[in-house]
Amino acid sequence: MTAPQPAVEMTGISIEFPGVKALDGVDFRLFPGEVHSLMGENGAGKSTLIKALTGVYGCDSGRITVFGTPQTFSGPAQAQAAGISTVYQEVNLCENLSVAENIMLGHEPRRGGRIDWRALRRRSTTFLAQLGLDIDPRSVLSSHSLAVQQLVAISRAMVLDAKVLVLDEPTSSLDTGEVARLFSVMRTLRDRGVAILFVSHFLDQVYEISDRLTVLRNGTLVGEYTVDELPRRRLVSKMIGQSLEALDQLEEAPKRTMAARSTAAPVIEAVGLGRRGSVEPFDLTLHPGEVVGLAGLLGSGRTELARLLYGADHADSGELTVDGTPGRLRGPRAAMKRGIAFSSEHRKAEGIIGDLTVRENLVLALQADRGWARRVPARRTDEIVEKYISALGIRPANPDALVRNLSGGNQQKVLLGRWLATAPKLLILDEPTRGIDVGAKAEIQRLVAQLAADGMSVVFISAELEEVLRLSHRIAVMRDRRKVAEIVNEESTSLDDVVELIATGGTP
Repeated sequence: MTAPQPAVEMTGISIEFPGVKALDGVDFRLFPGEVHSLMGENGAGKSTLIKALTGVYGCDSGRITVFGTPQTFSGPAQAQAAGISTVYQEVNLCENLSVAENIMLGHEPRRGGRIDWRALRRRSTTFLAQLGLDIDPRSVLSSHSLAVQQLVAISRAMVLDAKVLVLDEPTSSLDTGEVARLFSVMRTLRDRGVAILFVSHFLDQVYEISDRLTVLRNGTLVGEYTVDELPRRRLVSKMIGQSLEALDQLEEAPKRTMAARSTAAPVIEAVGLGRRGSVEPFDLTLHPGEVVGLAGLLGSGRTELARLLYGADHADSGELTVDGTPGRLRGPRAAMKRGIAFSSEHRKAEGIIGDLTVRENLVLALQADRGWARRVPARRTDEIVEKYISALGIRPANPDALVRNLSGGNQQKVLLGRWLATAPKLLILDEPTRGIDVGAKAEIQRLVAQLAADGMSVVFISAELEEVLRLSHRIAVMRDRRKVAEIVNEESTSLDDVVELIATGGTP
């Protein structure tokens, strides 16, 4: 029996950036009618391989064939013309346009030289129906959830008659129901013969939807496997390059120190703090040496609460007491002066500066606190850079590499190191492990536990409730932009307890 022809075959792909060997002779195959997951730690080369396939990056060496035809893509348009479409984690559509306009953008039906709007809406409805989306094509895209926007992006790929669909972290901001809907669409497309390349850090999702896996590590190919032949623990072992025995130690959850902390003076005490249209007035006390988790669904107000604590948004009610001094923070600069640091979930828009080096990004907050007239001494800079590159496992360990050339997970580590360099009393972490691989996630969890053990106060926000439960001493539960409950996280506290509080709004 003749083996099927790959939809995509990449052979010997190598790509090098200044100071970074991103890919080194990597092979990859993707067949029609399959979901193939690309696995690896942050910095393994997954994003670089995808960008090589989709024409964003050129290859220093190697060959790409699509359905048997050699290709040399000089840009994404050529990749699309060859039948390859990509849907990124951050949907790249025009939110101010209608759903129909986004779907048909660049392929609008015309009559007499003008756009035929009726035909455009009719055709877009057809593509929406193929994905089970019953929404008004005239509605503005921004009025829909991220999950619907991603399905609209997939509908656009169908307009382009995509034979290869690349989904790069499409589920990172979706809830369980939205993930199920996306997977249903993926199975429908797979059964039609579309070749789907899937990237996700959620192992449960990978094993639910995938037919085969390719594992990368440090820019090299580890292997290609069927899902059945590679159990989860073996997969993680191959991703991080450690034995199963070492993995057992890595996966041990940080132990929460449940000693009473109420005797210590609070770092921060919020009373009736709120902002109209953002988050309802809330009370929250944060003590030294404890982790307070914020639990809730997307849109519940977790980030809004954190931004008020940091002064990034201005409260219009209540009072904030910092180290015994009442008042309100006038902004982030004032918060930094009081020993408060905030690591945003939007690391690209509000965090790292891509055109600066790792070194420059790591000392950025410390330099801002000192003022630009008083430069951080070179020796102190070297100490900080060496300390946090080593402590956080930033890869590549090249302080002069541009941050934009690092993987998302390593960018997150740089951002975390930047704030730790300021030695804050309170560290607010908003989704610090989103899009981070298993090994790096465990490292960050251990770091958070250690920071608390050393006396730092930490506010920890994560969409993964298991993570909040594992790390927190207390948990503040958010729903509909209100703090609805607060519980001490005792050994008997279960995930079901937190879920029920979220579902009931704190009422019995």
